[in-house]
Amino acid sequence: MRHRYLKNVATLKLDEEKCKGCGKCIEVCPHKVFALRADKAEIMDRDGCMECGACAGNCPFGALEVKPGVGCAAAIIMGWLTGSEPSCDCSSGDSSSGCC
Repeated sequence: MRHRYLKNVATLKLDEEKCKGCGKCIEVCPHKVFALRADKAEIMDRDGCMECGACAGNCPFGALEVKPGVGCAAAIIMGWLTGSEPSCDCSSGDSSSGCC
Protein backbone atom coordinates (compact mmCIF):
# COMPACT_ATOMS: atom_id res chain seq x y z
CA MET A 1 0.00 0.00 0.00
CA ARG A 2 1.26 3.48 -0.87
CA HIS A 3 1.60 6.18 1.76
CA ARG A 4 -1.32 8.62 1.75
CA TYR A 5 -1.60 11.98 3.41
CA LEU A 6 -4.47 14.42 3.38
CA LYS A 7 -5.92 14.90 -0.08
CA ASN A 8 -4.96 18.03 -2.01
CA VAL A 9 -2.77 19.68 0.66
CA ALA A 10 0.82 19.10 -0.52
CA THR A 11 2.71 22.30 -1.34
CA LEU A 12 4.43 20.63 -4.33
CA LYS A 13 4.44 22.67 -7.56
CA LEU A 14 5.98 21.90 -10.96
CA ASP A 15 6.77 24.59 -13.54
CA GLU A 16 6.49 22.63 -16.79
CA GLU A 17 8.16 25.44 -18.75
CA LYS A 18 11.37 25.08 -16.72
CA CYS A 19 11.41 21.26 -16.72
CA LYS A 20 13.96 19.74 -19.13
CA GLY A 21 13.09 16.10 -18.40
CA CYS A 22 16.38 15.17 -16.69
CA GLY A 23 14.62 12.75 -14.31
CA LYS A 24 16.41 13.86 -11.11
CA CYS A 25 13.05 14.23 -9.34
CA ILE A 26 12.21 10.62 -10.15
CA GLU A 27 15.58 9.44 -8.82
CA VAL A 28 15.31 11.21 -5.46
CA CYS A 29 11.58 11.02 -4.64
CA PRO A 30 11.05 8.38 -1.93
CA HIS A 31 7.34 7.97 -2.75
CA LYS A 32 7.44 7.82 -6.55
CA VAL A 33 5.40 10.99 -7.00
CA PHE A 34 6.81 11.73 -10.48
CA ALA A 35 6.96 10.12 -13.92
CA LEU A 36 8.41 11.24 -17.25
CA ARG A 37 5.93 11.85 -20.04
CA ALA A 38 6.86 13.37 -23.39
CA ASP A 39 10.34 14.27 -22.05
CA LYS A 40 8.96 16.26 -19.12
CA ALA A 41 8.37 15.42 -15.46
CA GLU A 42 4.77 15.03 -14.43
CA ILE A 43 3.29 14.88 -10.94
CA MET A 44 1.54 11.53 -10.89
CA ASP A 45 0.72 11.21 -7.18
CA ARG A 46 0.58 14.61 -5.43
CA ASP A 47 -1.16 13.09 -2.40
CA GLY A 48 1.85 10.78 -1.94
CA CYS A 49 4.18 13.77 -1.48
CA MET A 50 5.61 13.97 2.04
CA GLU A 51 7.07 17.44 1.42
CA CYS A 52 10.65 16.32 2.08
CA GLY A 53 12.03 18.74 -0.53
CA ALA A 54 14.39 16.25 -2.19
CA CYS A 55 12.92 16.91 -5.64
CA ALA A 56 13.19 20.70 -5.45
CA GLY A 57 16.63 20.56 -3.89
CA ASN A 58 17.96 18.35 -6.67
CA CYS A 59 16.25 19.94 -9.70
CA PRO A 60 19.02 21.67 -11.67
CA PHE A 61 16.49 23.80 -13.55
CA GLY A 62 14.44 25.13 -10.62
CA ALA A 63 11.27 23.56 -12.00
CA LEU A 64 10.05 22.25 -8.65
CA GLU A 65 8.91 24.03 -5.53
CA VAL A 66 7.87 22.53 -2.21
CA LYS A 67 7.85 23.89 1.31
CA PRO A 68 9.52 21.09 3.30
CA GLY A 69 8.25 20.44 6.79
CA VAL A 70 5.15 22.62 6.54
CA GLY A 71 1.51 21.96 5.98
CA CYS A 72 -0.70 19.04 6.75
CA ALA A 73 1.66 16.31 5.53
CA ALA A 74 4.19 17.31 8.20
CA ALA A 75 1.40 17.43 10.79
CA ILE A 76 0.34 13.89 9.98
CA ILE A 77 3.92 12.61 10.24
CA MET A 78 4.39 14.33 13.61
CA GLY A 79 1.10 12.84 14.77
CA TRP A 80 2.33 9.36 13.86
CA LEU A 81 5.66 9.94 15.61
CA THR A 82 4.18 11.38 18.79
CA GLY A 83 0.99 9.33 18.91
CA SER A 84 -1.12 12.50 18.90
CA GLU A 85 -3.81 13.90 16.65
CA PRO A 86 -2.43 15.75 13.60
CA SER A 87 -2.54 19.52 13.81
CA CYS A 88 -1.12 21.78 11.11
CA ASP A 89 -1.74 24.86 13.26
CA CYS A 90 -3.06 26.86 10.33
CA SER A 91 -6.60 27.23 11.55
CA SER A 92 -5.89 29.52 14.53
CA GLY A 93 -8.54 27.65 16.50
CA ASP A 94 -11.29 28.46 14.01
CA SER A 95 -12.26 25.19 12.29
CA SER A 96 -14.10 27.02 9.50
CA SER A 97 -10.86 28.46 8.12
CA GLY A 98 -8.56 25.51 8.79
CA CYS A 99 -6.67 23.58 6.15
CA CYS A 100 -7.26 20.26 7.84
